[in-house]
Amino acid sequence: MVNRVVAVTGAESGIGAACAAAFGAQKDRVAVLFFDDQPAAQASVDAVKANGGDAIAQQCNVADEASVDAAFAAIEARWGPSEVLVNSAGLNMSGVEVRGMSLEQWRRLLDTDLTGAFLTARRFLRGRAAATTPASIIEISSIHAYAVRSGGADYCAAKGGLSNLMETIAIEEAGRGVTINCIEPGMILTPMNARAQEDPTYRQTLEQNIPVKRAGRPSEVADLAVYLASDKARYITGARIAIDGGLSLMQALGA
Repeated sequence: MVNRVVAVTGAESGIGAACAAAFGAQKDRVAVLFFDDQPAAQASVDAVKANGGDAIAQQCNVADEASVDAAFAAIEARWGPSEVLVNSAGLNMSGVEVRGMSLEQWRRLLDTDLTGAFLTARRFLRGRAAATTPASIIEISSIHAYAVRSGGADYCAAKGGLSNLMETIAIEEAGRGVTINCIEPGMILTPMNARAQEDPTYRQTLEQNIPVKRAGRPSEVADLAVYLASDKARYITGARIAIDGGLSLMQALGA
């Protein structure tokens, strides 16, 4: 398929921006869904167009049902129903242990990282009610969906829930030609890992824990997303695919 309509949440930075650019290189039409950074969203639009695709920037708060509905309505008015959804919008773990975590923080993260994925996936599917072409949803999750960390209860719970949400939708939509899969990155050099990006010495101390001895690049995650949305991956649905240089294999070693 060519010139697909691709909606990417969190497309103004990190993995989302890399995914937008990668789908642009497939000559797709990409809706860059962003929260509040209009200049960064415009930079993603420019990257898509520079790669040969078309793009628009559309504000969207994935945790707000009305905002999600309005964003997808705008996409459909311009290009018709989306054929690919990449859910990359998300917040990082707070680093606060459960005994000290506020309910506001818990809800804030789950609203974005889990409920946001529910709202966008539901609206994507509803917008395709009369569509007959194949479609794909790619959830950007994390190895911390199962490899938990102290101070990450909010994030780990959201990503664990995201896995179950993805698997449920995969069963429900398989007969309608819609595939849905989770990509589970490990350490990727994005703004969520700002210190590792800016401090090579600190980054190297973390990379020693990764079997391949380096952090991942956003473009590597984006390449996997492009593959999962392609016709070559039509037999893959309900999968959880780690892209972490082997980091998640190390969790039970040393004790």
